[in-house]
Amino acid sequence: MTATVPSSPSDGQRTDEQGRVELAPGAVPAEGRFVNDDLLPVPVERRRWTTYNFAALWVGMAHNIPSWLLASGLVTLGMDWKQAVFTIALANVIVLFPMLLTGHAGPKYGIPFPVMARASFGLRGANLPALVRAGVACAWFGIQTWIGGSGIFVLLGKIFGGWAGAAEIAGQPWTLWLCFVLFWALELAIIYRGMETLRRFENWAAPFVIVGALALLVWISAKAGGLGPLLDQPSQLGWGEDFWPVFFPSLMGMIAFWSTLSLNIPDFTRFGAGQRAQIWGQTLGLPTTMTLFALLSVFVTSGSQAVYGAPIWDPVLLVSKTDNVFGLLFALVTVLIATISVNIAANVVSPAYDLANLAPKFINFRRGALITGVVGVLIMPWELTSSPELYIFTWLGLVGGLLGTVAGILIADYWIIRRTHLALADLYRPGGRYWYTSGWNPKALAAFLVGGVLAIGGSHSAPGKGPFPEDGLIPFLKPLADYGWAVGLASALVLYTVLMLPERSRGA
Repeated sequence: MTATVPSSPSDGQRTDEQGRVELAPGAVPAEGRFVNDDLLPVPVERRRWTTYNFAALWVGMAHNIPSWLLASGLVTLGMDWKQAVFTIALANVIVLFPMLLTGHAGPKYGIPFPVMARASFGLRGANLPALVRAGVACAWFGIQTWIGGSGIFVLLGKIFGGWAGAAEIAGQPWTLWLCFVLFWALELAIIYRGMETLRRFENWAAPFVIVGALALLVWISAKAGGLGPLLDQPSQLGWGEDFWPVFFPSLMGMIAFWSTLSLNIPDFTRFGAGQRAQIWGQTLGLPTTMTLFALLSVFVTSGSQAVYGAPIWDPVLLVSKTDNVFGLLFALVTVLIATISVNIAANVVSPAYDLANLAPKFINFRRGALITGVVGVLIMPWELTSSPELYIFTWLGLVGGLLGTVAGILIADYWIIRRTHLALADLYRPGGRYWYTSGWNPKALAAFLVGGVLAIGGSHSAPGKGPFPEDGLIPFLKPLADYGWAVGLASALVLYTVLMLPERSRGA
């Protein structure tokens, strides 16, 4: 069933002069199969994140080691620095649009991503996209935590010496495992204190990380006497027929890097003071920051080639070249803050809500965060970053295809079918207009299945470079594989709209 007209107080909700909607008292039982305090709409008086808060959130999330390595991965694949920065900038401008569209429901209704998904998938069906998103986040949490722990290990080893030669456990020095566990525990301790603590942390983390990155640029430039020869190196691909087969899957991979957030951005915008804050905050924060960070990574690496004779793309390994204790300590703190900033915001908040949505009676936000931390370690996802082909084409491409499909359904439902009007109370009530068939919307499932198959069915790997057949999982879909995110989003959006239009025309 579909709502196409603005709801009224009789629907259990009320709207203020800015168009922000909240539940009327008693509209939803305090306890129920689909309710807990973390899933209920944020009261209007607590929606106070400003433009700066959202911009700071993105600055804090974008400035991290994996995003620093994105440009290096593209150059490794044969691009020059201009092509790599162009690819990253274009990808982040593109992914900004679905992010703003899905983020609209946050300030207006105060709901997180899994509750928003109930409008399209059904109260029970929303667990499907929520678990897809949660699984991706758990993998990313493991990747980021391992990278952060490894960075701490390298820098502390440089300060104290001898760490790399410590006795090994499971093939790694025990000192590395210690850094990993301590870093893991610190992340969960911060998020366990709640979203307000995260907001305050991001506010000061963002400018600190920018200063750290700029300090690294100044340091390497001073040692190099300039930016070095890398900026003059020609592309191995050119701009012809060799470039485009690398460009398009790389573009989809770069989009996939933040396609996770394009789904669960309502988890953050639900705390926004209004649409202006989230729109301007994200627009100023995401594409500009990612482009700047890509430029910084290329320039710093350029200097490393001039100084050390070979490009050093990993900023931790680069900083470890210095013998200045103050510089090492500053870099250590910067790595800590940068990695915590992105990992908590991007990879713990979402699955915490997603898991709470799965079993609201037993899992709240804090328990969901702890489960995320445990799962993120158990799945041991750090192998995904072992090569650019596996990281960009396989991992990011596969993830992007599936998440693009979910984004297409959410955008179609919220903007085309419902025209941004939701019956807020029914998002929590069995038997309401979002109950569909026993809590599942078969039309959303059909759109997800078709879009997902089209997006990732042609996934393929070069011989010895990945887990897929050379001819693709479904050979005739192989030509679509390089455009997985776009194919998934477009096909699911169109199919869901076509399937749901009859119900919209009936006003049901």
